[in-house]
Amino acid sequence: MSNEGKNVSVHYVGTLDDGSEFDSSRRRGEPLRFTCMAGQMIPGFDAAVRDMNVGETVNVRLEPEEAYGPRNEAAVVAIPRSNFPQDGEPKVGSSVMLMSPQGKPVPAVIASFDDQVIKFDINHPMAGKALNFEIELLSAE
Repeated sequence: MSNEGKNVSVHYVGTLDDGSEFDSSRRRGEPLRFTCMAGQMIPGFDAAVRDMNVGETVNVRLEPEEAYGPRNEAAVVAIPRSNFPQDGEPKVGSSVMLMSPQGKPVPAVIASFDDQVIKFDINHPMAGKALNFEIELLSAE
């Protein structure tokens, strides 16, 4: 029986192929709740939960296209250093919040910099990565 359109509750543990854990509802001690197949989750996660039975646990491996998509080099943007305060040296790998032209916050990571520009990577941190999930369906209503 399909869970499509149902409000579901799951516990999950997300790992990368090297076994490192990147997220876990179990570690937080609170299940994840969402409407199955309503576009609230990455496509592969939704698809995995769609045909599960309450009490069932599945292990799935999602390719980037089923998760956060491939990495997009066009999403590395160069912004003149003069647009930023001169209070300290940028640090490669630091997370920052930029503002879109529409005034919306955009999370980014400093990819590189020189005297003229700072390059920011605005790809999702999981873009281009295969993701592994252990998912337990707790409820479907």
